[in-house]
Amino acid sequence: MTPSAPELAGAVGRFDFTKTFQGDLEATGEGVMLSQGDPGKGTAGYVAIETVNGRLDDKVGAFALQQFGTMVEGAPTLYYEVVPGSGSGELENISGVFHLTIDEGGVHHYELEYRL
Repeated sequence: MTPSAPELAGAVGRFDFTKTFQGDLEATGEGVMLSQGDPGKGTAGYVAIETVNGRLDDKVGAFALQQFGTMVEGAPTLYYEVVPGSGSGELENISGVFHLTIDEGGVHHYELEYRL
């Protein structure tokens, strides 16, 4: 996660990020996140778009994830969805929902429910 120049005269934070996925999804992700609020006080929200390129089971291609997250009193709520029409290659018709959990050690775990 790398901070970029803020948006809307500094009112909205912007971050660029990269990820590596391991498991049934072997891929890399790149995205842009916009956020506002005060995460230090446990209240904030963000939206992001991320492109994912790699292999899902035995299929090679790419797709995008749309992310929506909030934090209230330090408790996060995350929602990820495969962007309709974003698939390419052997993942051209992909649709679905991406579930992310973060364990106490900060390790991210995912489950991708998808249809092709």
